[in-house]
Order: sequence, then C-alpha cells, then structure tokens
Amino acid sequence: MNYLTNKYLNTKGYIWLAFIICSILFVTFPQIDIFITNLFYDGKNFPLNNTIAEGIFYYSVKPLILTFSAVSLILFIYNFITKKQIFNLGVKTMIYILLILTIAPGLVVNTTLKDNWGRARPKQIKEFGGNKNFTPAFIPSNQGGYSFSSGHAAAAFSLIGFALLAKRRQNLWLGIAITYGICVSVARMAAGGHFLSDVVTSFFIVWIFTHLFYKLIFKEEI
Repeated sequence: MNYLTNKYLNTKGYIWLAFIICSILFVTFPQIDIFITNLFYDGKNFPLNNTIAEGIFYYSVKPLILTFSAVSLILFIYNFITKKQIFNLGVKTMIYILLILTIAPGLVVNTTLKDNWGRARPKQIKEFGGNKNFTPAFIPSNQGGYSFSSGHAAAAFSLIGFALLAKRRQNLWLGIAITYGICVSVARMAAGGHFLSDVVTSFFIVWIFTHLFYKLIFKEEI
C-alpha cells in the first residue's frame, strides 16, 4: 500500500490508513461526534458561537484565499510580461493553484458532499436544541442539512497547497497552514456548525488531492 500511494499518489501510505481508520471509527462509533460536540455545548447554547475569536476564524478564510489567489495571479502576469521568475510563478504553478483551490474544497467537498449528503449540523439536531435527527458521517441523510463535510475547513486547509510551494522552510509554512486549518475547524465545531468527522474528512480530502496535484504538475516527490 505504501509503495502504491508513494508512487502514484505522492501521499504516504499512513495518510490513507489514517483516513480509512478515522472513517471506520466515525461510522462504527458515531457517538464520537456527539461526545466532542457536547464539549462545546452548555445545555442550551454553543457559548463560543458569535464570539470574537470564532468570528475571526470564520470570516478570515475567504479573504485569505482571495488574497493568496490575487497575489499569485498578479505575480504570474508580472512574470509573464517581464520574463522573470519571482517565486517561480509560471504556468505550471498557476494550474496547480487553480486545481488545489477548486477540486478538493470546491468540487469534492462543497459540490459533491456538502450539497448532497443532507447531514444536519450539530446545532440543528435534537441533541443540541434543534429539531432534526443526527446521522453518522459518510451516510447520506434526508435531513436537508449541509454539515458533511466542512467547506470552511477544506478552504482553510487548502493553504497547505501554497505551503508546499515554499522552497525554504517548507515545514514551517506547512505547520502554519495546518495550524490555521485546525483553528478554523475548532471554531466551526465550537459554533455548532460542524461535527469532528466533518472537519477531519475535509482535512484528509484536501491533503490527499493537494499532494496528488503537486506530483502530477511538478513531477516531484514531497
């Protein structure tokens, strides 16, 4: 398994193994989601919802992604016109950026899963003051919700793709990107917007697709 994932997907076998194990756990023991969500619930509300800290992480995702995208596009145009190679932002890099921002967080998470799975959000289910039924992760639901998986978490974790472009201190930038994604994920759970399985699934989807695109575009191992 490790050979196949390294050779063809540029993703370590343990990442796939971790994803599979987490998926099985969330389906087999769905009460994990209830238990974790209950840590943010005081019996009536989600106290951290609409707080300054929660708002910062919730509303920062879109501006950050737009800023990174705009700066990349501007530098690409500048490099193209002047024939320079600032940050090596050429055609290949722009294709890679386009793919990491649209396929995993856009097509897979939001369009395929979030818009069609129907899973109710934590604050919508009966266990946390709502009127909808709880359903496990990965199981299509008729509750008309948009919980699985997390679009905000996927977008935040997509910054991993930019971190991989760093030629120096890549591990540092990768750590910052992952930390930011975790903070956004915790903020969404604290607000009653997503379950643990929602954000964990988004992380693995983004990580796997990002590394796949990196290898396909740059023909390099990470």
